[in-house]
Amino acid sequence: IMVDAPTTKNSFDLVARLEERLGRPQAPVYGMSVALKVEEKGLAISGSNDITRYNLLGEAVYVLRDLRTDQQAYKGTVNTFTAYSASAQPVSTLAAERDAQTRLMTALADKITTDLLINSGKF
Repeated sequence: IMVDAPTTKNSFDLVARLEERLGRPQAPVYGMSVALKVEEKGLAISGSNDITRYNLLGEAVYVLRDLRTDQQAYKGTVNTFTAYSASAQPVSTLAAERDAQTRLMTALADKITTDLLINSGKF
């Protein structure tokens, strides 16, 4: 499976994990495009009305296409989430957010891999 080239940090992390799980393509039969959606929601609010914890909700809609015919072979959607804590230090909060985004992309890639394995008889 040859995954379309990444265009963002999140898609780069997702593609890297997919290649780690599925292997780098040598003579790919299928191509894959992935549409990512990430939403951030405040989860915990302190007494002073500051958000102290965030949830990152992720969705990946992916399409597997036969490279010989360019026809869609399979389409799937996976969802998951992760969270991170905010701190009084903006740099620490940013580092926690970036780490959470990386974890989210890893989890989405793992779910895509699992979904492909479960449904491999359909394509």
